[in-house]
Amino acid sequence: MIGQIMTHLRGLISSGSTSKLPCQGKPSSQYDGVDFRTFSSAGTVITAVVCLAVAFAVGWSNSPIASGNEPLAHAEAGNPNVGETSTPGVSSRYEVLRVDSDRHGLLARCEGKLVLIVSGKPADMGRAQGRLLAGSIQYLVERVLYGVGAFDSVESGTWFFDRMEEIHRRTSPYIPSRYFEEIDALAEAAGLSQRDARFANLFPERFHCSGVAVRGTATRDGQVIHARVLDYMRDINLQGCAVVQVFIPEGRHAWMSLGYAGLVGTVTAMNEAGLAVGEMGGGGEGHWDGMPMTLLLREIMERAGTVQQALKILQETPRTCEYYYVFSDRSGDLAAVRAVPEEVLILKPGQQHPLLPPVPKDTVFISADERARVLSERLHEYFGRIDVPTMIEIIKRPVAMRSNLHNAIMTPQTLNMWVADAGRTTPACDEPYVRVNLRELLDLFRVTLATSTASR
Repeated sequence: MIGQIMTHLRGLISSGSTSKLPCQGKPSSQYDGVDFRTFSSAGTVITAVVCLAVAFAVGWSNSPIASGNEPLAHAEAGNPNVGETSTPGVSSRYEVLRVDSDRHGLLARCEGKLVLIVSGKPADMGRAQGRLLAGSIQYLVERVLYGVGAFDSVESGTWFFDRMEEIHRRTSPYIPSRYFEEIDALAEAAGLSQRDARFANLFPERFHCSGVAVRGTATRDGQVIHARVLDYMRDINLQGCAVVQVFIPEGRHAWMSLGYAGLVGTVTAMNEAGLAVGEMGGGGEGHWDGMPMTLLLREIMERAGTVQQALKILQETPRTCEYYYVFSDRSGDLAAVRAVPEEVLILKPGQQHPLLPPVPKDTVFISADERARVLSERLHEYFGRIDVPTMIEIIKRPVAMRSNLHNAIMTPQTLNMWVADAGRTTPACDEPYVRVNLRELLDLFRVTLATSTASR
């Protein structure tokens, strides 16, 4: 439905004149018989937006996770390359739903959160994710590329896919081939075109939240606590495709991401070495001659084990746009970073900056406007008493915005991540958190595969 609207919309935008915008669904569609007559340019825009809004409303009810952030196991049912299994001897918090037939992935559930684990070479991991999450991946592509793309085309007057093609052309020389191998294999397994899968993974380059890490004297027990607030397009139901992803690449660090079906990069992650990161978007759109941010963070997760190693990779890699990061590691090292193509600015714990309100000792944070002021006040108020439940309270509104899509609280020394995804009408900060542990998930994968091998 949305794809058909996009096709007609392209002609309208290109012509800049009056035209017809037919809205045709499949034979049994609710939109059968609707015929939009000739409109002026303004009328065309209104019609397109109304039509897309209706399509989005229908899309929500048909989403793989329509009720909010509860995984629906049968959404991926019927794939002949996916088998079911049970796993004795593993924590009862984790329920294994599917094991990929090639044994390079599994789908599980932890207290209502969907968990994907993939391993092997890039193409192995791509195929496993594509098979295990095919329905959710197709839904995400429809929402992001065709839905948001249509609105963006109307608003900017520039055809969305032309802009995405430019991003693809300019970033491709800086993207390691292993990531294209993974994305392309994912596309084939999920029934997508190569173009759509690649563009979906480059989409964050076009649309640019708060992050904080504390340690030592700032916390109740001295441990590192790293919070990440993602304020980003909650209204299009990206949370309907939310999944905790664990990647186990050959010869590299295993790592965990609070991510979305079909995306192989990350904006919120922690690896087995105890390195954690959260990203916040800035400006600089159009500066695309570098490695896309989400894939750069994946490269850091797979290659770095400390904050200093992460900063070295960040500084040495050609970068796009303007992004802000908070890094932490299990040793207690913390850094807040502003990265643009020309330079990288690094703030150490407790270091002040004229664009930030007062930063407490043993603390780094990135935020803006009123959110930053409130975050600073709360960090000072609870200084020396911060633990995970307190941090969850600290990042509630107005630190988190109405668009709050997901939150994560990470403790690199224990490899725990508490995650919350937005609900149907509520920001993530108002939803319950679920704890997942990277070490436990790696054990789950190992034990599950060993058990399924023995049962063959």
